[in-house]
Amino acid sequence: MSLIDLSLVEMQQQLAARKVSSVELTRAFLERIAVTDERVNAFITVCNEQALQAAARADRRIAAGEAAQLTGIPVALKDIFNSEGMLTTCASKILANYVAPYDATAVARLKEQGMVILGKLNMDEFAMGSSNENSAYGVVRNPWNLETVPGGSSGGSAATIAARQVPASLGTDTGGSIRQPAGHCGVVGLKPTYGRVSRYGVVAYASSLDQVGPLAGNVEDCALMLQAVAGYDPLDSTSVDMAVPDYRAGLRDGVKGLKIGLPREYFIEGLDADVKQALDEALAVYRDLGAEIIEISLPHTDYALACYYLVAPAEASSNLARYDGVRYGVRAEQAQNLLEMYTQSRAAGFGAEVKRRIMLGTYALSSGYYDAYYLKAQKVRTLIRQDFLDAFEKCDVVLTPVAPTPAFRIGEKTDDPLHMYLSDIFTIPINLAGTCGLALPCGFSATGLPIGMQLAGKPFDEATLLRAGHAFEQATDWHKRKAPL
Repeated sequence: MSLIDLSLVEMQQQLAARKVSSVELTRAFLERIAVTDERVNAFITVCNEQALQAAARADRRIAAGEAAQLTGIPVALKDIFNSEGMLTTCASKILANYVAPYDATAVARLKEQGMVILGKLNMDEFAMGSSNENSAYGVVRNPWNLETVPGGSSGGSAATIAARQVPASLGTDTGGSIRQPAGHCGVVGLKPTYGRVSRYGVVAYASSLDQVGPLAGNVEDCALMLQAVAGYDPLDSTSVDMAVPDYRAGLRDGVKGLKIGLPREYFIEGLDADVKQALDEALAVYRDLGAEIIEISLPHTDYALACYYLVAPAEASSNLARYDGVRYGVRAEQAQNLLEMYTQSRAAGFGAEVKRRIMLGTYALSSGYYDAYYLKAQKVRTLIRQDFLDAFEKCDVVLTPVAPTPAFRIGEKTDDPLHMYLSDIFTIPINLAGTCGLALPCGFSATGLPIGMQLAGKPFDEATLLRAGHAFEQATDWHKRKAPL
């Protein structure tokens, strides 16, 4: 088997047995990036020299018997994580020249493990998008069909795994930005509970919704990655001081007796026929494994999209006010005074979707409209969270599609923002509820595109999600299929 086809667990075993070195692994993935990324465009920055130096250090650590679980294994980061000495652009012209002076906590934890960072991954600008078409560095393409989108905003983080350029990556998820691209690219993506992984050093989009999470080729690899980054961080005031369980320990306990809730509001008219069939077949697999399927209701689901597009842009309009041409990135050269410098720098530095959301959010927070829009949205958000808490009184996990359709064609929805926003209709409620969600492959469309299944879990119960996902993988082979790239 080629080195680029090994799972994280297999790499771990081969490194420990000294059958392969970290330098050999790193060279294999860098060569794969060199021959494929012109077509995929998953990377904004590739760190060849830094990666090989880190791999050499990892080999010395392994030889000294000081290896951690992921020492010597390559990884890549969505370009939203501050990473010392590396460009951190957020796929925006306004941060084009920004080199981070420090590491985000999640990045620091991967470095403590001895992982080898290959580079920074393309994304929708400031994590605003569902297709990865909103990047100043060009569109990312889905390795399963280069004419289709990979999903967004962590499109590069998902596409790079499907293209076998890297075995695991980190992304962020504000409204589905890990799970939706994972579903479209046929890989596994986990959005942990809000507060489980530190957001310190992650460029903020919507601070009450943003969450860091891993993407990988299978559930066990995803569990390993979560283990590495999860846990309390005093540098993040929203980080929760709660013990982190051993996520691999219960993976093989099966799902016999597990109660899986099916929300009737998610299986609606308009759901793609191939997606519905794949979900029906997935439910049959779970029944055969001994799980109990029950119908549940999440009655405020219809309000989730509108609620999200008030809360998230409102927070974005505040967070992105700091990009004014003074401290970071692009500064207008022709401005005649300070106000012109602000306005011209922001006009030149931000893309169309970012400007749209800043205007939406500023309007929602403006005097006279705050109570009517933002405050009301926060009240609806509380109802949506309560829906999930009530549902988890009856079931252990909730099963839904990741997206209404498989990946769509590049350019198909760019002229219709509302149509684009509907791509996240099944993932947004979980962010509003602040709980955890796992996306994993459960089938393919008639046109050969991956279809994703979403499992939502109780707050801080990522272990049950991973157990349910792993059991499904042991009974199917969807996650083993390779993109024809």
